[in-house]
Amino acid sequence: MEARKVNAANGWLWIKNGFWLFRKNPLLWMALTAIGVIGILGIAIIPVVGDPLATLLFPMLLAGFMFGCHDLAKGEELELAHLFAGFRQHAQQLVTLGGINLVGQLLILGVMMLTGGATLVNIMMSSTPPEDPALLMQTIAGAGFSLLLGVTLFSVLIMAMQFAPMLVIFGGMQPIPALKASLRAFLRNVIPLTVYIMALLPFAVMATLPMMLGWLVLLPVVFTSMYAIYRDLFPAQEEPAQTTEGEAVKRDGQVQ
Repeated sequence: MEARKVNAANGWLWIKNGFWLFRKNPLLWMALTAIGVIGILGIAIIPVVGDPLATLLFPMLLAGFMFGCHDLAKGEELELAHLFAGFRQHAQQLVTLGGINLVGQLLILGVMMLTGGATLVNIMMSSTPPEDPALLMQTIAGAGFSLLLGVTLFSVLIMAMQFAPMLVIFGGMQPIPALKASLRAFLRNVIPLTVYIMALLPFAVMATLPMMLGWLVLLPVVFTSMYAIYRDLFPAQEEPAQTTEGEAVKRDGQVQ
């Protein structure tokens, strides 16, 4: 599956379409997101094994949210069971994606350490940040090349992981081809995806101000808009590849 290239204006339409899906059942979306995020964070704080385990399981959690979006777009109901759908369907491929993500992160950190960023990596891996901010700034300044290389490699990894779970569960792809297709999709649509991210920033600021309570709404919209992005970039074969302005509409499970 190859992604199509879309216009910059689609970045804003993805947010609108995501909000349309959220409005179909806002209370349950907030509950599902809160349970899922708290669960992942709870796993992550387990000593030694927590972070790796959370990384392995996150694609399965994301897949559950995407299954929920898919059913809503088809006119079906969002259910609590969607939270665990990724653990029941395509679980092996999704865990493999999590494993590739984990190994990729470790390799990038290793590269940073070999290129002069060992102190910075140790601070990043530490559970307690340094008390002296000046020390942190000095460490960052001293790891200029290593930091730039790490940011570049992490960006590539994030782009490859962005749509890979959806390509696995909806496109029937294996993990490696899904990662490659996701990376190509991101690179082909850098401008609309940048517009999407920039358009989300004001909402993120507003969501943070009232004791971060706004994230109860914004985070589900981020997940639902991810589904809208996927369906726009990878339209179903039987559907016309186009996105129109206005309120999102439902057509055979595809958000346009």
